[in-house]
Amino acid sequence: MACSINKTLVFLSVMAVLAAAGSCLQPVRTTAYTYPKLHFFPIMPVMAGTTVEGADLGRHLFYDPILSLDSTISCASCHKQEAAFSDAPNTFSKGINGQTTHRNSMPLFNLAWSPAMFWDGKSGSIEEQVFHPVRTHTEMNLTWAEVERRINSSKFYRDKFKSVYGSATIDSVLIAKAIGEFERTLISNNSRYDRVIRGEELFTEDELAGFDLMNDQTKGNCLHCHTTDADALGTTGRFSNNGLDKVSDANGYSDKGRGAITNKASDMGLFRIPSLRNVALTAPYMHDGRFATLDEVLTFYSKGVNASPNVDAVMSAHQSGVRLTEREKFQIKQFLLTLTDSVFISNPAFGNPFD
Repeated sequence: MACSINKTLVFLSVMAVLAAAGSCLQPVRTTAYTYPKLHFFPIMPVMAGTTVEGADLGRHLFYDPILSLDSTISCASCHKQEAAFSDAPNTFSKGINGQTTHRNSMPLFNLAWSPAMFWDGKSGSIEEQVFHPVRTHTEMNLTWAEVERRINSSKFYRDKFKSVYGSATIDSVLIAKAIGEFERTLISNNSRYDRVIRGEELFTEDELAGFDLMNDQTKGNCLHCHTTDADALGTTGRFSNNGLDKVSDANGYSDKGRGAITNKASDMGLFRIPSLRNVALTAPYMHDGRFATLDEVLTFYSKGVNASPNVDAVMSAHQSGVRLTEREKFQIKQFLLTLTDSVFISNPAFGNPFD
């Protein structure tokens, strides 16, 4: 309980500082960022103040290895645009001195709708999320005091921060705000699936069959966690235990997931449900990257998930196995391929500004 309270206080303090910073910022000739018109998405919970110039500043910081101890690793090192800002095909990402993370790097897109960041939801906002990889020893391993010193020592960044935020002090909060502005613009909404639901194209026979199988509760039964029928996000954004491991006791999970953050027995072994968007680009799958291919994922759900104290109730149909045929697996894969957003992964506005 104490851990939960502390996490809440940290989140609230970060947001309070951001709000205070926003009240004293003095933007200079900035342009409000215009988000694309979205179809079949929930209303976007956008924080006020995202600008074209702020997003561009954040993009420079995202791609700059200046944020790592030895200036060799940037945010983009583990979140590559061509892989929907995941680290595919790596199971775990390499940080300073070749050290590796203990979970698969999640892709970055449509983050504005995420109520919490990371597999375990340890951050309550995009800006708060920025603080973690920089100071984590197995990732960028740099103190924020040193980050502030480096940024303030750079004429390039001093000029850019002044042009966006006026005379505001360049500190960790403002740096996180800039990166957050960029990450909030990473909208994926131009896949073939999107064009179909917008009425611009039609599914093939197999793609449509795969869509139907995904949402058939006696077959794929994916709709409870991965929304694609009336909500184009491809995820509910909840935390769930999808029966990856057979465990007899709630404390027996090798990775406690959400439970390690909340200390609640009911949260042990729960992880954030990822979006199915761009899923063909982000292998391997699950928080530990245990499945190398979509075929392995489909076989897992088809044959039967494992029993454990916290397995999600929506997995009940999968516990005995839904027994998909090879043809049905093929058709589901054909639908999943329509979720690849080739426009998003090639958009120069999201690419490396230093190239």
